[in-house]
Amino acid sequence: MKLLRTIAAAAFLLSTLGSASRPAAADALSVDEMKTIAEEAYIYFYPLVTMDVSRRQFTNIEAGKMIGRGPANTFSNIPAFPTAEFRGVVRPNFDTLYSSGWLDLTGGPVVLSVPDTAGRYYMMPMLDMWTDVFAVPGKRTTGTGAGDFAVVPPGWKGKLPKGVQRIDAPTPYVWVIGRTQTNGPQDYDPVHQLQAAYKLTPLADWGKKPRAITVKIDPSVDMKTPPLNQVNDMPARQYFAYATKLMKLHPPHITDQPIVARMQRIGLVAGKYFDFDKADPAMQQALKEGAADGLKKMQALAPTLGRAVNGWRVNTDTMGVYGTYYLKRAVIAMVGLGANLPEDAVYPLNIGDSDGKPLTGEHKYLLHFDKGETPPNQAFWSVTMYDAEGFQVANSLNRFAIGDRDALKYNLDGSLDLCIQHDSPGADRESNWLPSPASGTLGVTMRIYAPADSVLDGSWVPPAVKRVD
Repeated sequence: MKLLRTIAAAAFLLSTLGSASRPAAADALSVDEMKTIAEEAYIYFYPLVTMDVSRRQFTNIEAGKMIGRGPANTFSNIPAFPTAEFRGVVRPNFDTLYSSGWLDLTGGPVVLSVPDTAGRYYMMPMLDMWTDVFAVPGKRTTGTGAGDFAVVPPGWKGKLPKGVQRIDAPTPYVWVIGRTQTNGPQDYDPVHQLQAAYKLTPLADWGKKPRAITVKIDPSVDMKTPPLNQVNDMPARQYFAYATKLMKLHPPHITDQPIVARMQRIGLVAGKYFDFDKADPAMQQALKEGAADGLKKMQALAPTLGRAVNGWRVNTDTMGVYGTYYLKRAVIAMVGLGANLPEDAVYPLNIGDSDGKPLTGEHKYLLHFDKGETPPNQAFWSVTMYDAEGFQVANSLNRFAIGDRDALKYNLDGSLDLCIQHDSPGADRESNWLPSPASGTLGVTMRIYAPADSVLDGSWVPPAVKRVD
C-alpha cells in the first residue's frame, strides 16, 4: 500500500510539472480573461518601459551638451532654478538643485562619492528600473559627512576598498536623482561647489587617474519626443516585446510571482522574446485592448491619487516603494517619474479652497497657519505656484515659491498668513506674497522635506486655503 501511495504521488507530481510546462496556448482562457491579464501586464510593465526609454534618451548624448543629460556613470548638474519660460518638466521645484546620473552596473559596481556638506541638506535617492527607491544616502540617513558608496549589481561578490560602503542594487541600471538644498539664487555658488564634488566612479577605476567618459551615440534613439509620449503612443506589439526583453536584464521583484504567473498564461514570459505576430488574432486583439484600457485606467486614477483633506491631496502611503500596488506605481511613473520616499519629501497638492472650489487667478486667498502649525519637518518647507498645466508664470517679484527660508513676517500671536493672489497685497505684506497668474486654475503645491511623523501618519494636515475677496 505504501508503494502504491508513493507511485501515485510521483504520478501526480509528474502531471503537475507537465501541465506547468505546457505552452500558454494550451491554457484555455476566454477573450475577456485574456484582455484582463493584458491590462494588468500593461500597468505592471509601464514603469519599467518608461524608465528604459528615459534612460536611453537621457544618456545618449555627450557630456555638457544638454542640462540634465549626459553619459552613463556621470552626473549632470542643474545649475539654476527654472526661469518663467522653462517648459521642460511640469511642477519643477525651487528648493533644490538637481544632480542626475544614470548608473550602468553591467560592467561592475559604481562608487558614488559625496563631500562633507557642512550640515546642508542633500539626498541621493536611487531608483531601480521598476522605480522603487532602494537607497537614499543623504542628511536624513547617512548624515552630511563625506562618504563613498559602492552601488553593486545583483549577484556581485567582489571586495570593496576600505571605507567604501556597499549598496546592493536590485537591477543593473539605476537612476540617482540627487537634490541639494538651495536657498535662492544667492545660494548658487556654494551649491555649485558641492555639485562639482559629487562623483560617480566605476570601481574598476577607483584610485586611478580619472578618465574621460565617452558615449557612443545610438542614432535609433528618439531624442526629440518626450519619453512619456513615446511610451503612451507605443503600439501593443512593440510595448509587450520590449517589456519582456527588459525583464531578462531587470528581473521582477521577489514579491511579483503572482502577476508574473498570470502573464505567463498569455505568453508574456520574463526574458523570452514575445512574438506578437505569432499570437492568434484573439490574443492580439486582447493585448491591444488591454493596453488601451490599462492606460485609460491610469489616466483616470491620476487626478484622485492620495487622500483628500482640507482641499489638499496628500500622498504618503506606498510612495517610492510600491509593493504590489502596480497601478499606483504606474501612475506615479506617468505623472511624476522619480518620486521620493515619503520620509524624504511629501508634496501636498491643492485641489480646492475651504468651500471646495478650485483656486483661480481671479480671486485672492489666504493660507493661515496657527502658531506652531507650519509644516513640521527636519529640513524645510515651501509652497509653489503653478498654472493649470503645472508651469511657473512670470510675476513682478520673480517669485515662484515661498517658505520657511524666506524673510516671512509672522503675526503678533505667532501665526503666519501667506497671501495668494495676482496683485500685490501691499508693501507691508509682500514678504508673505505668493504671486499667482491673473486668471485660470492655480496649481498650488506644498513641499515638506524630511517631514515629521505627524505628516506621515496624517495627524498634521495642511490648513484649508480661504478665499478673502
